[in-house]
Amino acid sequence: MTLVTLGELLDAGVHFGHQSSRWNPKMFPYIYTEQNGIHVIDLVQTARLLTHAYNYIQKASKEGKQFLFVGTKRQAANIIAEEAQKSGAHYVNHRWLGGTLTNWSTVQGRVEYLKSLNKQEESGELDSLPKKEAALRRRERDKLQQNLGGLTEMSQVPEIAIFVDPKREATAIAECKKLGITIISILDTNCDPNVVDIPIPANDDAVRSIKLIISTLSDAIITGRQTAY
Repeated sequence: MTLVTLGELLDAGVHFGHQSSRWNPKMFPYIYTEQNGIHVIDLVQTARLLTHAYNYIQKASKEGKQFLFVGTKRQAANIIAEEAQKSGAHYVNHRWLGGTLTNWSTVQGRVEYLKSLNKQEESGELDSLPKKEAALRRRERDKLQQNLGGLTEMSQVPEIAIFVDPKREATAIAECKKLGITIISILDTNCDPNVVDIPIPANDDAVRSIKLIISTLSDAIITGRQTAY
């Protein structure tokens, strides 16, 4: 079964890699050709691996596994938040704080504090404080929301993490590997496929490419939940 056609992948610009001078030689098996100094990704492999990732995620979702989406680059941030919220997954889309997973018990304390500040805002409690104190707490809340807002429903470390750009998210990748979390990731031609468990060779810069891949994986989570026992 092919979830996404080659035509859809082409239309989204999934096949455009980086300049050939910036490539990682380990990506050679996923490169179709070089054109005008740009590597072209083999979309047959992209379609195959995307289907493999979809099936893996759907099965894991059906079993009740938890998912974390990670994508902090500008092009990916809104997509990551939207698709994670749609599928009931957790996400980080602004800045990865070191220890988010490996020191989760401590980070969870900050998440709980954020939830407390949100409740104070919703109840009107902040409005009853002196203006200076209220402004201070709101600034603190905004900063926490930006960094940890996608983790407010996360009660434990997730079993599966989905990335847009593993090279950019090297710290998060290292934490996942240390904890044995399954890593599924878009891989552009400058990435190392050895750091992920399920690679999806694709353009990690174009918004349409990121949207197509991430929304497909998000749909897998939703479908799995719907078919759970």
